Amino acid sequence: MDKWMKFLEINSSRIFDLTIEHAILVGLAILVALLIGVPLGIYLTTNDYLAETVLQIASVMLTIPSIALFGVMIPVFSIVNLGIGFVPAFVALVLYAQLPIIRNTYTAIRNVNPQMRDAAMGLGMKPLQRLFRVEIPNAFPVIMAGIRTAVVINIGIGVIAAYIGAGGLGVLITQGISRGDNYLIITGSVAVAILAMIADGFLLWIQKRYTPKSIAN
Repeated sequence: MDKWMKFLEINSSRIFDLTIEHAILVGLAILVALLIGVPLGIYLTTNDYLAETVLQIASVMLTIPSIALFGVMIPVFSIVNLGIGFVPAFVALVLYAQLPIIRNTYTAIRNVNPQMRDAAMGLGMKPLQRLFRVEIPNAFPVIMAGIRTAVVINIGIGVIAAYIGAGGLGVLITQGISRGDNYLIITGSVAVAILAMIADGFLLWIQKRYTPKSIAN
């Protein structure tokens, strides 16, 4: 333990930089995934046939091994000289985040109490007004649960991004494996776990903070 603490002290600056790099990669991927997944999940509630197709595609995407998907991205983005680094890793993480976000958004909006919709219609609300004032607030906890799942998944999968030169905490683990250095492997693994817990805890706080009291109770 003393040797590991000394290792952490010596490499604290590098570990911090890699953690920030990892957080930026995952954070940007989740942001784009939200901009795609939430509107798509909402739209799918109006088209059952398309919903089934899209959810099946997203499910298949999540079953593809992460190292395989990252590998596929290399020749695809090599066409525009971006086969290695941030861009292919970013796109892969956006794809991986789609299923929990789309599925939870779709399920949450579909399961809003019909009586609430009827009451909103009785008050003369238009479709967009019902969506933003009634449906999304009531669906918010389930949507947030999907976002939290996507974030935790991406923080873990983001480790593989180091194999294609995207940096992040995976650098510690991959270097530890290649060098047989247990301190690097343990440090990278612990840092990933801590980052995932912090991100999930922060999102849980947002979920509780902005969930309507009537729903929370």
